[in-house]
Amino acid sequence: MKEASTTVTSALQQSLVDLIALELQSKQAHWNIRGASFRSLHLALDEVVAAARTALDEVAERLGQVGGFPDGRAATVARDTILSEIDEGMLESDKAYQLMAEKVQQVSDNIKGFIEPVDEEDPVSGDLLISTSAALDLQAWFLRSAV
Repeated sequence: MKEASTTVTSALQQSLVDLIALELQSKQAHWNIRGASFRSLHLALDEVVAAARTALDEVAERLGQVGGFPDGRAATVARDTILSEIDEGMLESDKAYQLMAEKVQQVSDNIKGFIEPVDEEDPVSGDLLISTSAALDLQAWFLRSAV
């Protein structure tokens, strides 16, 4: 297999840092939510974390397969992610549902923007981005539907 273009490797790298940031922010929210819907959101965020972890590992491994070098270092993630930070401290569960649904959808939508150009050059990586965005869309819908 020939090495992928920068279109493919850049898209996979950006997807990787955004998935890592989503995983970390979902855990941050998971630890700090309070309110009437605590238990259900606590469990829902574990599902977001699991989906993000699965996807980020697949994306990182694909990036390596196509000749890139996955960079998931904390400094890289903090510098390059599209996600804004979550505020420190307690999050009310009703607000956290909306906040996290927006963050999950933001990562999914960003990945969707990569699908067409990546798919033209590397259909396997394109398919991975499609399945990743589909899994995130599902999680965002679960969060939006709970409120």
